[in-house]
Amino acid sequence: MKEGGRKQGAMSPCAACKLLRRRCAQDCVFAPYFPADDPQKFASVHKVFGASNVNKMLQELPEHQRSDAVSSMVYEANARVRDPVYGCVGAISSLQQQVDVLQTQLALAQAEVVHMRMRQFTSTHDVDPALASNSGSPSSSRQLMSNSQTKSLFSMDLVVDHANNMGESLWSC
Repeated sequence: MKEGGRKQGAMSPCAACKLLRRRCAQDCVFAPYFPADDPQKFASVHKVFGASNVNKMLQELPEHQRSDAVSSMVYEANARVRDPVYGCVGAISSLQQQVDVLQTQLALAQAEVVHMRMRQFTSTHDVDPALASNSGSPSSSRQLMSNSQTKSLFSMDLVVDHANNMGESLWSC
């Protein structure tokens, strides 16, 4: 039967105590978060932060926040092991660049949709029999059409302008 990551009777040390080669006490602060069956988890955290610092950080936090803190430390340590210079910041920067590229692509797609709607609108409304019969000549019907539709076409252009502004970085200060 296991209790807290240790077997009853013969005490199996947690991953932290095993790596540090010390006896795992019943009230070990590492035991709930670094089980013996996942030694690499503590090894990377220890390599980046040091056991003493991890111990201090965990001691200073309320118990209900420790699990989240350990998850964050493990994530940061793994990122720092993969990229010693930038760590998580490198991953965040890469993701931000992807967001910027995708926002630019979205803005271009939205502009293309507006352009296609404008072409469709002008092709379907070039010769409108109702307007042509009221005004008398086809050129005057086009002039009426362009005057009456100018406002709605410009409002569509504003949508594209707003979409282009989304390409700016959300993370910049």
